[in-house]
Amino acid sequence: MQSQDVAPRPAPASGPVVDVEQAEAALVEHYPRLVRLAYLVLPPSLGRNRRVLTAHALTQRALPRGRTSAAVIPAQSTGRDGDPGYAFVRLQVLRTALEAGLPLRRRAWPKRSQLPPLLPQVWGLRLFPRSGGADELALDQRLSALSGPARAAYVLRGLEQLADADVRKALDAAGVEDPEAALTESAEVTPQDDLLLSPEFDPCSLHARPTDLMRRRQHLKAALAAAAAVAVCGALLGLPGDGWGPDGAAAPSYAQNPAAEAALDPGKLAKVAATAWQSSARTDFSVWPARGNLTGDRALLRRALAVWARPGESVQVSATPGTPSGAPPGPPQLLYAGDVDQARVVLLYDGLRIARYAEPKDGTSGAALDFARVDGATGAEATAVVLDRVDGNVRYLTAPWVRKAAARDLLKASSAALDLGLSADGVTGPLASPAQQTGDCRSWRVLQLTDTAGTHLMSDLGELTPAHLTTGRPTAPHEVSGAQALETWSPFACSLAAVRSGGVRSVNAWQFAQQPLPDASGAAAWVCTRADTWRGGGPRVLAQFHTPGGPYGAVAAKAENSPACGSRDPHVLAGVLWKSGTGAWYLLAAGSKDTASISAAGGIHGAAQGSLLAVRTKQGAQATLKGTLADGRTLAGLR
Repeated sequence: MQSQDVAPRPAPASGPVVDVEQAEAALVEHYPRLVRLAYLVLPPSLGRNRRVLTAHALTQRALPRGRTSAAVIPAQSTGRDGDPGYAFVRLQVLRTALEAGLPLRRRAWPKRSQLPPLLPQVWGLRLFPRSGGADELALDQRLSALSGPARAAYVLRGLEQLADADVRKALDAAGVEDPEAALTESAEVTPQDDLLLSPEFDPCSLHARPTDLMRRRQHLKAALAAAAAVAVCGALLGLPGDGWGPDGAAAPSYAQNPAAEAALDPGKLAKVAATAWQSSARTDFSVWPARGNLTGDRALLRRALAVWARPGESVQVSATPGTPSGAPPGPPQLLYAGDVDQARVVLLYDGLRIARYAEPKDGTSGAALDFARVDGATGAEATAVVLDRVDGNVRYLTAPWVRKAAARDLLKASSAALDLGLSADGVTGPLASPAQQTGDCRSWRVLQLTDTAGTHLMSDLGELTPAHLTTGRPTAPHEVSGAQALETWSPFACSLAAVRSGGVRSVNAWQFAQQPLPDASGAAAWVCTRADTWRGGGPRVLAQFHTPGGPYGAVAAKAENSPACGSRDPHVLAGVLWKSGTGAWYLLAAGSKDTASISAAGGIHGAAQGSLLAVRTKQGAQATLKGTLADGRTLAGLR
């Protein structure tokens, strides 16, 4: 089969204008699908490890440097239809993936996509997707026999569900010289759309294996010898005098420190009595008792404390953003030590952080140490900690005052919660974690805890502590309990994926406006979701728009480090371009209840008294929103 060249070609300028923020929002929301597309289009000759890293690199480099035009090529799947930001980043990923398959030529500089990616990089490990069955293997072999443009045509037709005419447009925009030939060649492979969504082709769900260990050992020896030579030269250069500089009043590095020694003594771990919480006015981790079947295993506890103080090179260490990972300042409190699934797990608390140490039951190789910041946690925020993750499921250790644990699909507000069960030590049954799901969001399972204070919803976002979900006005949020609160959250559950692994403490969903649609098809809901973090900084705000009957809300605007929708500034203004059932386009904008007027400038002009604005416009138009509050203050539109 003759390969087809991919000529560099600028994106068509006739499409709607896309700015960096809009493209970033589309990339983050559809990142797993875009990486899968890149992985499938890249040539299999690169090898699975390099294909994985290159697919992630190409996707992460797909953002424009400034405002640019997007190709007018539709995205047919739910949640992407008509999104010029998604169309732009998809075209960039497609173009660079095709370029990566081109042969290197003499007397010509290679393109960046043809070289091994600088980032991301994983040292010492080979990464590859999970193996599929015989059907997936056969499809991969058939795709490897196709040219790059033909693979791209097959993937656009099967994964993106584009019609042949739109596939031609996409290939032409990506620089393929003969899109018709690519379509013809791709038709030689039987369409198997379901297989394209299998784990075999998912570069976001990976296995890891070591690289050549003997070669790594040789390289390490050479690096150590070089480091020793540098150290000797540095010592000679630093003499005479104070060497690298005096340490002032600090003790010598070899001196014994009583507090540091006590922190490593398992006999001095703080252990709270099982009934202490019943008479305490506090509802935080300080009154959690020590639980588990291994609380008396001094050898295990000593290993956990020693690894916390000085983790070895083989220990996998992780920490939520803003969480220090240093040794404890003194003897920490023991929360749990026991067998969980196929691991031994120890949970420790030092007043600021929770540390989780885990090791396999058959040894200490592959031990892991995780940190999460929990300072100020009380009530619902101190009701659960992740004990273990296995096969996409998560188990929690719950507070001693929790009476019941259940699983609930947040996308299905009317469905009943399923009892997870609680062991005598407060350990839940396994719950399918949404933090590890990839591809289209079809469910979002959350943890529903019932305790002496009521019912709380907690969502796993890939960290030690689940995020507390609330609803209502930012100055007085309340628990997500009852049909109305669940209905408010349901269309926006999948937006929680945008704040995974961000050190999130709580997420509040607030319906700040309801707007009648211009075509009289009902009223749309405006909801602001705000994710606050344990470290205080870096909160993320999403203004979302939900039309009647739609399964999901659409992100209209977003911001980071903004006071909008928060307790300090419970105000928000956002707008969205909306297409009516008759094909007419409108700028719809809404502000919070105390917004006295709204005006639009730039590519769209209009004004209205009150907190709602609807202006007839055209597709792709851009506008700057400005609001005036009842007290006279101005309010900028969230972007």
